[in-house]
Amino acid sequence: MATLTTTATRPSLFGGVVIIGGTIIGAGMFSLPVVMSGAWFFWSLAALVFTWFCMLHSGLMILEANLNYRIGSSFDTITKDLLGKGWNLVNGVSIAFVLYILAYAYISASGSILHHTFSELSLKVPARAAGFGFALLVAFIVWMSTKAVSRMTAIVLGAKVITFFLTFGSLLGHVEPTTLFNVAEKNASYAPYLLMTLPFCLASFGYHGNVPSLMKYYGKDPRTIIRCLTYGTLLALGLYVVWLLVTMGNIPRPQFIDIAQKGGNIDVLVQALSGVLNSRSLDLLLVVFSNFAVASSFLGVTLGLFDYLADLFGFDDSAMGRFKTALLTFIPPMIGGLVKPDGFLYAIGYAGLAATIWAAIVPALLAHASRKRFGSPQFPRLGRNAK
Repeated sequence: MATLTTTATRPSLFGGVVIIGGTIIGAGMFSLPVVMSGAWFFWSLAALVFTWFCMLHSGLMILEANLNYRIGSSFDTITKDLLGKGWNLVNGVSIAFVLYILAYAYISASGSILHHTFSELSLKVPARAAGFGFALLVAFIVWMSTKAVSRMTAIVLGAKVITFFLTFGSLLGHVEPTTLFNVAEKNASYAPYLLMTLPFCLASFGYHGNVPSLMKYYGKDPRTIIRCLTYGTLLALGLYVVWLLVTMGNIPRPQFIDIAQKGGNIDVLVQALSGVLNSRSLDLLLVVFSNFAVASSFLGVTLGLFDYLADLFGFDDSAMGRFKTALLTFIPPMIGGLVKPDGFLYAIGYAGLAATIWAAIVPALLAHASRKRFGSPQFPRLGRNAK
């Protein structure tokens, strides 16, 4: 009987992959073609691959350190113990800033795209109200449980992947090599724009707040968690490459200047893409995909913030404890969404800059300190024992 119960309740690998993939692949991807238009396709591709490699391994470093602590311990616990109060303060501020500003960015994005969606249906819903209502719905799901987030994210991510390929399958067939290779611009410069893309690349691979959440979900099962991180980040990288291909292969490089001048919001890019084929059905698919993209990222990011705050303030996992954590998680970004509902692109850039501390520097320090104190007895090396 015990064996049957354990087997029935054992979380699947798919659930963890969709938490990571769903967190990464979201509204942030809509900023990539705009901010990468200067570097254009091939330089941008190199930046994405480099960032993916670095961010995957920094996540593995967090996991390595986290395995030496009780299940439920987040960055506050392990950083304070391994690096001391000074680094813990720096790390805590960067984590809170990144997760809160990403939550705000997705509320801003949801308000924009829902307003556009309702406009397509001839309904007048203000962007502020749409973003606020969407945040309340996500808050309820996160308050319920990690499993509820995983199930909802699986549904949303599945629908997002389907609409992604339906939409961009059409656009792939219309990719113009002359546009992709930017033949029209003679002696164009690309490399000088490369550095400015890196903060957005970092933000576009931000999943690190979910590593402790996966430990709560799977227990101390590093092989499964490593697979979740690897497959989830590879899924994101593959979709980003296709996304750049269909946008930069259909929209000429100079046209991105106009998109950026209009704020680079999701609805502006959607309108530019739908204008390529002049198709009502394509426009509808783009709108549906945009909604799913925002939803999946918002679910994953707020789950990471929720678990971090629960550990920081010592809230238990009861209904009241989770309610207190939900209030701290959602009220600040919801206020930001009401005050300034159109700050999506700027928020993504600031999140990427701050993530350098939390997702690049601190993980390396944690892994180094963890190896000095504990060694790595529970941690299989990637590519050797992770299969």
